[in-house]
Amino acid sequence: MYYQSTHGPVPDTDQHLDDSSFVHVDCAPFPPPPEYSGGISFGGMPSLDCSCWSPQFWSEVRSSKRLLIFIVFIALLLDNMLLTSVVPIIPDYLYKLEHPDGPIQAPQPPLAQQPFYVNESVEYTDYFSPGADQSKPGPPSAHYSSSSAYADELNKENIRVGLLFASKALVQLVTNPFVGILTNKVGFSLPMFVGFVILILSTVMFAFGESYSVLMVARSLQGIGSSCSSVAGMGMLAERFPDDEERGNAMGVALGGLAMGVLIGPPFGGFMYQFVGKPAPFLVLAAVALLDGTLQLIVLRPGMKTEHQPRGTPLTTLLKDPYILIAAGSITFANMAIALLEPTLPIWMMENMNSEKWQLGAAFLPASVSYLISTNINGPLTTKVGRWISSLIGMVIVGICMMLYPLASTMNGLIIPGFGLGFAIGMVDASMMPMMGYLVDLRHVSVYGSVYAIADVAFCVGYAVGPAMSGYIVEGIGFPWLVRIIAIVNILFAPLLYYLKEPPTGKEETQNLIETNEDQYAGKYRRADGYATLEEE
Repeated sequence: MYYQSTHGPVPDTDQHLDDSSFVHVDCAPFPPPPEYSGGISFGGMPSLDCSCWSPQFWSEVRSSKRLLIFIVFIALLLDNMLLTSVVPIIPDYLYKLEHPDGPIQAPQPPLAQQPFYVNESVEYTDYFSPGADQSKPGPPSAHYSSSSAYADELNKENIRVGLLFASKALVQLVTNPFVGILTNKVGFSLPMFVGFVILILSTVMFAFGESYSVLMVARSLQGIGSSCSSVAGMGMLAERFPDDEERGNAMGVALGGLAMGVLIGPPFGGFMYQFVGKPAPFLVLAAVALLDGTLQLIVLRPGMKTEHQPRGTPLTTLLKDPYILIAAGSITFANMAIALLEPTLPIWMMENMNSEKWQLGAAFLPASVSYLISTNINGPLTTKVGRWISSLIGMVIVGICMMLYPLASTMNGLIIPGFGLGFAIGMVDASMMPMMGYLVDLRHVSVYGSVYAIADVAFCVGYAVGPAMSGYIVEGIGFPWLVRIIAIVNILFAPLLYYLKEPPTGKEETQNLIETNEDQYAGKYRRADGYATLEEE
């Protein structure tokens, strides 16, 4: 406790008290307060410190590493919620745009009791409409899912859905190198905020867009915003966490935002679309994005970085580094597996399981949950067991799980391969994302914009090539062979990760090259001035 000093009169309650007015008694249950900076006094007690709005407070807020991780976490969460919430929405919405005269119809006698004609006059049940009773006999459409005409229609839809999904990754693929170069020059905060603004615009377009072309523009805009957020966010973490172990932990937590977005997105989008309407999920995302933008304004204070920036390794040089390419390839092929499933699995479920809309999104739930668990576990764990071995095992598991998908005949059959796939991709991402920063520290200049542009390009190649090609592959050889092909690719690529066990430094490679050249030419030539070479002496 603190008692009034006997060295002077008791001051007024309205009078400012300083530390000299009190003496510390040894039996005090609390330590002495920190140096008092002034404030409001109450009944002889020390004044309340009202310095929470002081410049020092805001300086501590802006330098907080935890807040930085949280901002990157939220940015990745929103981007990936928007990325995946459209998965159960777009196939059904585009199908309705193409077939506006095909709403729910009253039940009619079974198919065998009436002639069947495939033309515009056929009335059929929309499998994706709320309230459709798929368990009862109905009109020709109730059995349309098992007909070749319906299957052909869905296979054609695969192509349009795949191209729409791939447009985001294709645009992001082109944008990433420019964003990487930009962050090296102006810093990370400004590109991060620009990404937020573009994400808001894309979300609103998704909410109110009613044509394929508008949805395509919205998806493409999201690619630009995602490029800014991903490259700047990961680069910012790499810069603020120079210690390799801390960096791995921080990126593991931040990647949890990506995992959470992938986790929440499909069921959230499917539920809101079915029971509220198409604009609902996107308007909710826009509201949350506004909160994230406000936090960025307060903490990051977006602007151009004025202090001198070290010159980073050119992007072309990084692209020639075989170790960076191996790490990037691992990210590409692992994520291509889930990217292939996004446009094709819902349509395959519609064709083979007669799934409802909410089930199309829920099918990705096991993968999302396990990815979230995996990134949080493997972030700190991979620094102990080795990032290369974690990623290698992950790619093998990806291959095994992909081969199990065509064997499923019900929703329950998708749980085990989905859970394993998500956990395995989490192993790869949590290992290779910090590995990219480590390779730059080890072999190049520690400027991270360009290398995380490459990492995001690797991610985007998977999400661009996968959906863009999946529709054509499914139409040509079917869904089972599509997933088997990517499974084989992952298993064959996995052994290359052994080279990341102990990557040499850039200086070591240069020294080895010099020593090799000296061994080859020593003793064969004499200097022009007549002196002997070092070996000849």
